[in-house]
Amino acid sequence: MKELYFVNSLENIFPDEVPGGQLTHISMLRNERYSFQLVVYLPGEETTVRVEPPEELTDCLHFYDVKAIPVHVPAKEKCDDDFLLRGGKPGDYPDLLVPCDGEVHWQGKGWHALWLEIDPGEPLAAGQRELSFAVELPRGKTTLSLELSVVDALLPEQELVCTHWFYCDCLADQYEVPIFSEEHWQLIEKYLRFAVQHGINMILTPLFTPPLDTAIGSERPTVQLVGVTAENYGYSFDFSLLERWIDLCNACGVRYFEMSHLFTQWGAKHAPKIVAKTAEGEKRLFGWETNAAGAEYKHFLKCFAKELDRFLAEKGVRERCFFHVADEPGFKDFISYRSASRIISECFGEYRSIDALSEYLFYQSGLTKTPIPCIDAIEAFKGRVPELWTYYCSVPAKDNYVNRFLYYPSVRNRALGAALYRYNCKGFLHWGYNFWYTVLSKGRIDPFTDTASGGGFPAGDGFVVYPGKDGQPLPSLRLKVFYDALQDQRALACLESLVGREQALQTLADQWEGYSFRSYPKTGEDLIALREAVNDAIAGAVRK
Repeated sequence: MKELYFVNSLENIFPDEVPGGQLTHISMLRNERYSFQLVVYLPGEETTVRVEPPEELTDCLHFYDVKAIPVHVPAKEKCDDDFLLRGGKPGDYPDLLVPCDGEVHWQGKGWHALWLEIDPGEPLAAGQRELSFAVELPRGKTTLSLELSVVDALLPEQELVCTHWFYCDCLADQYEVPIFSEEHWQLIEKYLRFAVQHGINMILTPLFTPPLDTAIGSERPTVQLVGVTAENYGYSFDFSLLERWIDLCNACGVRYFEMSHLFTQWGAKHAPKIVAKTAEGEKRLFGWETNAAGAEYKHFLKCFAKELDRFLAEKGVRERCFFHVADEPGFKDFISYRSASRIISECFGEYRSIDALSEYLFYQSGLTKTPIPCIDAIEAFKGRVPELWTYYCSVPAKDNYVNRFLYYPSVRNRALGAALYRYNCKGFLHWGYNFWYTVLSKGRIDPFTDTASGGGFPAGDGFVVYPGKDGQPLPSLRLKVFYDALQDQRALACLESLVGREQALQTLADQWEGYSFRSYPKTGEDLIALREAVNDAIAGAVRK
């Protein structure tokens, strides 16, 4: 048995299972990132392993120690059977990536993994060469080689609008700092930059405390960027915090602003929590006690919309803003959502409205400009909306749909990219970038020991980053693989720019006929082979 070799990034490494996916060749475009793993089998005693990269990668190779995280609540009922080797049972699953300098200290008998990521600052030179890595073990040094093929083409800029909901209150709670203190703003900046580095280009912007995952009648911590003063039946607004937010987002590379929902989740029946300065001091003006269709809240929104529109125009970001009505309404919520939608249309009609909803009737009735159906409902919207967006969350968790649960094979995560391309999706939404609360936000969790939001969601559903020391976000393996999915979509877009969309789709179909959100290669080796076929097609088109 070989005890030391490279494997692809889609292998999930467990101590007691011999890893497959052995890697001898890397194919990438000049400006993309490429991740792979070094796996080592150890007899049991504590061991130090050190990897020295080839000279040409010294400045662009990042190392991460792959750490297993306890998963107490993996699969929910009515799931399919495409799990990792533990069959969806509780246990320790690889997910946390801890940055290191290429030296790791491992203990415990079995297989261990070091994550390597080539991240070119400047595009690599095209061509083929051999990469030699020196690996130092207690028994001595050995050399591992990889063949690198760099295709003479660049990934185009990401056009997909991609959001993972960003929770400022979770940051403040986790690091125990006052909301919108200087310490909090420093944390926000670090996590924003990290999000953008991984393809998240639209950020949930808390105009008022987002009415998301909140138990009826309870409150999340107040996270409100807009200052409100109420007096004599009128309102005035202070946008200084929002201005700081927009300036920071711009500096971090954020392209779009996703204004937080102006009505409560799962029904649009109430207003979000909005606090204001009054003659009696600061108090809550609106919340669960507020009838969303009432005249008082409607009047407030009209006053607010006029001033916010003026401010956004002055900041030059009007065309980059999207507005929400309410999250995930169903048929039973049609009447209340229709009422709320009409208010938003009256107040913010010139802006794009987006909402996660999977019933076509809502779009057909003109209640949203851009519906975002779940991936298992997307067929009802395909070809019937001007722009196709989609999302997944804790569902679907069956029928082999793509998702990024912690107990899923990584191939189910990365397979999203080619599906987004085939369906010509313009946007993708997920609800959890850093949701470090229990379900319905009833309490704080330690994401290093609780990956299921207190047992309410499938493991890994709520977050893709871990809270590191000194305010530094730590990536999950799932975040890195998700970013690779976005790169796959961009590679297909590159091919399309060279040969046209029809031929690009044919290249995809030649590798996997009928590629969709539930039909895709089921092994990492096959999915990577599909991507290499796309690279070969790009290389062939460039040579012509």
